[in-house]
Amino acid sequence: MQYTPITSTILAAIEEAVGTANVFVDQESLQNYAHDETEDLRYFPEVVVKPKDTASISALLKLCNENHVPVTPRGGGTGLSGAALPVYGGVLLSMERFNSIIAIDTENLQATVEPGVITEVFMNAVAEKGLLYPVDPSSKGSCFIGGNVAHGSGGPRVVKYGTIREYILNLEVVLANGDVIWTGANTLKYASGYNLTQLMIGSEGTLGVVTKIVTKLIPASTQSVLMLGSFATNESACAAVSAIFRAGITPSALEFMERKGVEWVIQFDDIKFDLKADVNAFLMIEFDGDDLDTIFKDCEKVNLVLEEHGCTEVLFADTAQQKEDLWRMRRTMAESVKSNSVYKEEDTVVPRAALPQLINGIKEIGGRYGFESVCYGHAGDGNLHINIIKAGMSDEDWKYKLKDGIVEIFELTTALGGTISGEHGIGLVQKDYMPIKYSEIHLNLMRNIKKVFDPNGILNPGKITPDL
Repeated sequence: MQYTPITSTILAAIEEAVGTANVFVDQESLQNYAHDETEDLRYFPEVVVKPKDTASISALLKLCNENHVPVTPRGGGTGLSGAALPVYGGVLLSMERFNSIIAIDTENLQATVEPGVITEVFMNAVAEKGLLYPVDPSSKGSCFIGGNVAHGSGGPRVVKYGTIREYILNLEVVLANGDVIWTGANTLKYASGYNLTQLMIGSEGTLGVVTKIVTKLIPASTQSVLMLGSFATNESACAAVSAIFRAGITPSALEFMERKGVEWVIQFDDIKFDLKADVNAFLMIEFDGDDLDTIFKDCEKVNLVLEEHGCTEVLFADTAQQKEDLWRMRRTMAESVKSNSVYKEEDTVVPRAALPQLINGIKEIGGRYGFESVCYGHAGDGNLHINIIKAGMSDEDWKYKLKDGIVEIFELTTALGGTISGEHGIGLVQKDYMPIKYSEIHLNLMRNIKKVFDPNGILNPGKITPDL
């Protein structure tokens, strides 16, 4: 695909379309938007645009489409797949000024929000009204809800409440040619043709630019209990996960943490935690609801399951501060690992019962290739984050052989009935692995859907599907 460089004439037209005050070409801005949280990749845009309304984005996309100028939408820049990197230059479209919570409808349990609202800010706003928006990725304090929509985000409470797909009712979207549509309806049921709302979720800005989001809300629970189970091995902890659900119990969160990750969190975040010598893995299990007696009955059932799978100790968080400390330990794990070593994070997901085989396989593959790994994640829905640590690998092996090891991890994941991303998306860094999971027939369907929505290929080019 050939793209047009941004000339002075095109730049002047962009300024006219969105307002000069919303257009940035200074070096500092270009550098700030040349990266996300993906390794050390840098791709510089030619111009950064920060519009404030749908009409401006419509005018911008119409202009860029007519002139074949690439446009890369960007949320909070917290992504781990490179989806917000402007690999072909052009326009970096930042949604940071779309930051209004338009309405919280307590009668219909819905909210309308702009995509640049920080996820935790939105969660707190609905919580003040006794409601819950349960999609809470680890980066909730900095990521945007629009980015969550773009990547189909999850988080720890997916296990009980579902992913973001269950909470998006309708989207206002600007198409590549500047047309503006609503994808669905503000209703809980939708059987009126193709579901364009679901198609947009997870499309990473390749099909359109989301400018308004209608979410479903639910009543918030009033009680919660958090317990931490300790295990001698990763395998025994992972084996206990599916057993909990087979016992008829559904926690609100069920997180796996490997010992090495906890060690690094203790060092990095100065959390006080008694890490015993014979413990190598943890399950953090949360229950919520309105009746503490019911919650404690579930805790007792889980305790029996944990004992059957070799759990050596169960701790209960007795205070709000203890709960906060345990959750902080889990949520800062990725940042702690990143602070300690050269690393690369992968995002795998398999059926729950396959978790022991997955983690065993990861360790075996790492042993052959010479890298270490720190694993943790949302075990309750089979989602395991793999932080690959350079360790003893040479620079040359890290650069040229690591990819072969990652291919083996994804081949194993696929063989176990899983897929190569549970919530981080595909973007730039994962797209070459897509053929491991998907046939060329499947990939061509994706490519052709892209062509229908964006025939000139201006929207976030170079992402999701491997180049032909």
